[in-house]
Amino acid sequence: MVSGDIAFNRVLASAALVAVMLFIPHHARADAFSSCVASKWPAARSAGVTRATFDAATRDLRPDPDTVRLSNHQSEFVKPIWEYLDTAVSEKRVREGRAAYARYRDTLSAISARYKVDPEVIVAIWGMETSYGSHMGDHNAVRAAATLACNGSRRSSFWTDQFAAALKIAQDGHVPLDQMNSSWGAAMGHTQFIPTSWQAYAADFDGDGKRDIWRSIPDAFASTANYLAKSGWNYQETWGYEVVVPRNFDHRKADSKQKRTLAQWEALGIKRAGGASWPRPSDQAYLLYPAGANGPAFLMLHNFDVIKRYNNADAYALGVGHLADRIIGGGDFNQSWPKDEKPLTRAQVKEVQSLLTRRGFSTGGIDGSVGPKTRDAIRAYQSSGGKVPDGYASTQLLQDLQRR
Repeated sequence: MVSGDIAFNRVLASAALVAVMLFIPHHARADAFSSCVASKWPAARSAGVTRATFDAATRDLRPDPDTVRLSNHQSEFVKPIWEYLDTAVSEKRVREGRAAYARYRDTLSAISARYKVDPEVIVAIWGMETSYGSHMGDHNAVRAAATLACNGSRRSSFWTDQFAAALKIAQDGHVPLDQMNSSWGAAMGHTQFIPTSWQAYAADFDGDGKRDIWRSIPDAFASTANYLAKSGWNYQETWGYEVVVPRNFDHRKADSKQKRTLAQWEALGIKRAGGASWPRPSDQAYLLYPAGANGPAFLMLHNFDVIKRYNNADAYALGVGHLADRIIGGGDFNQSWPKDEKPLTRAQVKEVQSLLTRRGFSTGGIDGSVGPKTRDAIRAYQSSGGKVPDGYASTQLLQDLQRR
């Protein structure tokens, strides 16, 4: 899902709010929602929405019952990465991606030439987001955004902006309001743009005067290419490389803040998996262990972080990059995932963060998400105990913290 200039991590709805709402009578919830939606008129007016459009769109509007529930179950954040990739880069998706690449080769070539974005990456994002247009969402962007704007979230203003932008898109005739299909999070069309990102980056490639990412595949492709290009895509450079890390390597160097050239990484003993050489040894990269030091390792280049502008999750960006490689004939990863290891739940991650903080290793907050500060805290704790400092939140780490 495209998230605009802010690295959008997809809103996590409050479980406490959901629990409370279960005890509020239905008619009271509906009245509260209607009042909240009505209060969004100034924001819609500021976005250029007319009163007639606002009234027509919000008359009898009700909250989407699935939106809050689904916001807590994003697969790229709750699944083990190997399970996520098994689905994201399945043989079926690879096969269909290759067929789509061949079917739209001329269109993709023209878009790639205009925007300087590699065509296989555009197809991979299409595959990851909507399975090549087969699952564009059964929600409505206006309703989903209104639900999130009025559910008590601390990001209400963000969702209010999405609600107003969705109304303006429909008003301007790019797609009828009742055809504004989206995900639960108001991500729209073949390649899943949230409304403000659509306003900033959507493109009319087929020349009909509409930026129609719902019904025009060329427009959807060009919009995705435009987004990546304006996010800094390096044309004809890859996203990263699977690598082999030597024994006795200093795993503290597996840190996104520590960038080196590929040649410098090789001097530290890191080799490309499969033994091939680096096409451009001067490219800057950082070392990433998506599943800890016992799993595959990768040197990630600039384009990996550009993909994360689309969806700020390592699993998602790795899925897009790997699927793109497979579409143009690349093979599977060389190294095996540690599938016998059980990943932590969000509640368990919160416990890890709490225990680390109690021991003086600050995680920057207790939110159940393993971000850079939590990984730094884990590395510091691991180093203090003479363990492999890979920064990975594992079941073994939790058990160790619980024992001490």
